[in-house]
Parts: sequence; structure tokens; C-alpha cells
Amino acid sequence: MYKVISSESLELRPGGTVKFEGADYGVEASFFQTKSEPGTGSQLHQHPYPETWLVRSGLVRFRVGEDEFEAFSGEIVIAAPNVSHQFVNIGDGLLEMFCVHPASKIVQELVDE
Repeated sequence: MYKVISSESLELRPGGTVKFEGADYGVEASFFQTKSEPGTGSQLHQHPYPETWLVRSGLVRFRVGEDEFEAFSGEIVIAAPNVSHQFVNIGDGLLEMFCVHPASKIVQELVDE
């Protein structure tokens, strides 16, 4: 059996980011398809599971725990469970990434700095 899901049926978030939660389709995986303009990104947060980012295009600065580093198009970044993290587009163009969550529902807790 298979499912084809139209992009129109997925939640569109601010900035053009698409949210997919697998629970809606009987799948144990969720993701954000992120499209971030220069200077924008996520708030500091954490999850009870690891998060994996696939950088499709652009230049991004990550903060994972106490470390800050850059990632480029084609690279994959992984943060461990319960470690605070965030990202910001530091390039001149659109940042496109997939943010993969190995859970049927996205569980996210904001972290105070």
C-alpha cells in the first residue's frame, strides 16, 4: 500500500515552511521543509529525540549545545536528544532544509537562553 500526499494538504507555516507529522498518515517520522530568508531561523529549542537536518541549499549557522558551526548545501547535521539547538540563515539567498524528526508527532520545547 502507498500514499501520495499533495503539498496543499500540509500545514504551511510562517516564511513558507511546510510541516508534516507522520501521525496523520500512520508513519513514525515527521519533518519540516524549511525555507528561511537571510537572517531568519529557529528559536532555541530541544526535542526528546535526535533531530537531523539535510541542507538542500544555502548557508546556515547552527548552535547545538554550546557549539556553533556552519553547514552548507549537501551537508547533514544531527543533534542528540535533549540538547538545545537552533539555526539561522547566514547566506545571501534562501535557505532550504529538511528537519527530520523520528517521531509520529513533533515534540518541541523552547529553551530560555
